[in-house]
Amino acid sequence: MQQQFIQYVYLILIILALVMIANKLKLAYPIVLVLGGLALSFMDSFSHVTIHPDLVFFIFLPPLLYEAAWQVSWKEFWKWRRVIMSFAFPIVILTSTVIAFVSWACIPGFTLALGFLLGGIVSPPDAISASTIMRQVKVPKGMVSILEGESLLNDASSLIVFRFAMAAVITGQFHFNEAIGSFFLVIIMGTIIGLAVALIFYAVIKWLPTTASIEIILTLVAPYCMYFSAEHFHFSGVLAVVSGGLFLSSKRQSMFTYRSRIEGVNVWANLSFVLNGLVFMLIGLQLPSITQQLGDTSMGTAITYGLIIALALIICRILCTLGASVFTRFMSRFITVADASPGWRNPFIIGWAGMRGVVSLAAALSIPLLINGNQPFPYRNLILFITFIVILVTLVFQGLTLPWLIRVIKPRFTQAGKPELEQELFIQQKLAKCSIQFLEEKLGEEKANDHLKNLYERLKIDLKLLTEQLQAPQNLSGNALRSFQLFYLDLLQRQRDMLTKINQKEEYDEELIRKYLSLIDMEEYKIREKLIEAS
Repeated sequence: MQQQFIQYVYLILIILALVMIANKLKLAYPIVLVLGGLALSFMDSFSHVTIHPDLVFFIFLPPLLYEAAWQVSWKEFWKWRRVIMSFAFPIVILTSTVIAFVSWACIPGFTLALGFLLGGIVSPPDAISASTIMRQVKVPKGMVSILEGESLLNDASSLIVFRFAMAAVITGQFHFNEAIGSFFLVIIMGTIIGLAVALIFYAVIKWLPTTASIEIILTLVAPYCMYFSAEHFHFSGVLAVVSGGLFLSSKRQSMFTYRSRIEGVNVWANLSFVLNGLVFMLIGLQLPSITQQLGDTSMGTAITYGLIIALALIICRILCTLGASVFTRFMSRFITVADASPGWRNPFIIGWAGMRGVVSLAAALSIPLLINGNQPFPYRNLILFITFIVILVTLVFQGLTLPWLIRVIKPRFTQAGKPELEQELFIQQKLAKCSIQFLEEKLGEEKANDHLKNLYERLKIDLKLLTEQLQAPQNLSGNALRSFQLFYLDLLQRQRDMLTKINQKEEYDEELIRKYLSLIDMEEYKIREKLIEAS
């Protein structure tokens, strides 16, 4: 046990080194981690490290889905809900069907039930790697929102297809009407259970005397409670986590204190980074164990099957996204849609971003070795190898070519509202007006308070500047704002240096100094984020 723990510590250190290399090379870190895992798999120290399906489904998946639900903008999710729903359910089912018939046609002895099993395994794209790449290049926010929203739901639909196909392989029977009814029951009840568990956590945090530490720990426990509760009754644990996570995310302002929000973001960001790093590294480390299980099928034949399935997946997804664009344009005549004329560029890029990940590999590994007591599960080893090839091809090949494709195709940007700089100025203006109004009410009671008077005068100057900028939108250049932000960063560094000098004196409390240093760090974080967005 101790040796295994130390081995995972080494893996985390290797992950950190590979992520730094990926940042230096300006590559998406999931690609580098998978390739790094492949290289490590040839070393004796790591060649025996394998993924256990329960490790992914019950340890990694709930917190990663929960964190993704917290990151997704509910406003953007609702705006693109029809596209997200079509990608997450109909397109996943259609992809599973295409893969079922392609594998049935090209693999001797493969049945349609086994084809649907393979289709359910490889149909859900992994949006972690896609969104990581897209955040490194300039793409419309709507594309990232669609991919992130799709990733919240497509795992659920693919695992449901996988579950029904597994039952058909084991029993040799498939009842379409019963499967359709069970499909909707699993989805609806999984969502209801997730919301019910989320309501319990909401009530505990909202009305009981919790602290910031307790609230953060409760958020860490919540996804497991949602997932286990739904899976216990054989419903969708994935949808339970997603629905519960979206609900609690929408209540974060009224539910958590400011301290819980600030500290919780840091905890979850680091936790999800480590978990994502481990799962991508573990994908690459599976090569020895998977090739050893191929059995009678030759390596060349198995690779050929894997490449055929990968090609079918890529073509099918691109055709589906382009078809969804045509359907959206047609439906815009009858209903209001987020983008009435999506064109072909953006849908093609979204189609190319359909990389497969750890959920597919975990599903393949969860296939039992034996069925009906003593019969080997048919084609289990080949399905596992094909899944690995599909993940490798889509993640590495599509992942490395996606930035190039985006630069060549040049996605279409749409300006749905006011320019972002004008929106920021408007928000700041409204905040300044609200603050001045509040101070005017309070100044009547606190006439002798010089601090309030100073704040009042500062807000009036800010409001005057913001109003002048909004009245002359043609002058909304970011140059003056950028100059101010750079100057302000220098000022913050000067303040940090002064606090460091003060901290060298014995009479000043270091804890108090650290508090002010943290405030300066938060100010610098806000400014640097704005500079990154503007660049």
